[in-house]
Amino acid sequence: MTFRFTTAGESHGRGLVAVLEGIPAGLPVSAEAINAELKRRMGGYGRGARMKIEADQIEWLAGVRAGETLGSPIAMLVWNRDWENWRDVMAPEAEVPAEPRRRQVTRPRPGHADLTGVLKYDRQDARDILERASARETVARVACGAVCKLLLQQFHIEIGSHVVELGGVTARKGAQHAAPLPSPLNAAADASPIRCLDPQAEREMIARIDAAKAAGDTVGGVVEVVALGVPVGLGSHVSWDRKLDGRIAQAVMSI
Repeated sequence: MTFRFTTAGESHGRGLVAVLEGIPAGLPVSAEAINAELKRRMGGYGRGARMKIEADQIEWLAGVRAGETLGSPIAMLVWNRDWENWRDVMAPEAEVPAEPRRRQVTRPRPGHADLTGVLKYDRQDARDILERASARETVARVACGAVCKLLLQQFHIEIGSHVVELGGVTARKGAQHAAPLPSPLNAAADASPIRCLDPQAEREMIARIDAAKAAGDTVGGVVEVVALGVPVGLGSHVSWDRKLDGRIAQAVMSI
């Protein structure tokens, strides 16, 4: 079976749905393991106020029984708590068809999908675009990724990550100074609000974030991902669409 996932839902809609295909039957899974990854997603210095509203937890909709996958598509649901504040704006049904939409967005934001989306789909309200092209969608991606991590653990493959540069500030301590395996690496990174292993660099990064926020700007950065136990030969060197680094790059750039 081909592995794939798809997501549905708007940022301020009722909730987000994730459907994951290709996971074999018999994989032990739990909502607690998925929710732990969703909680990690909500951390990080400088995150928006939305994180204070949501408390993301999944509900299994399909593909899991008695704590094991069934081999069929796995469906998960995460409710949006903020929906209660947007019920009148995002309601699927129009109570008064002739009534203008509430909280319309008619000024596209630079660097977002707003303008391209309204032109492509011939919409007058950019909210129809931005509600989907939102960082909130990554909740569903993390849920799918959490299931995949459980599968990788069966093959003793571990993945860890940490921030090595942010806003021009570079960490002087890297993964080699943390631990030999990704699990301790993640624990060390999770202890930092920036997920940085260098305390001095962490303080400087926080200052850069504060300065950018005060100026109404953002900063970029660099993240290092470490994967151990990956079998030699995974992917292909002969077919462009099967190259592992190419597929990873496509997945990263799709966010």
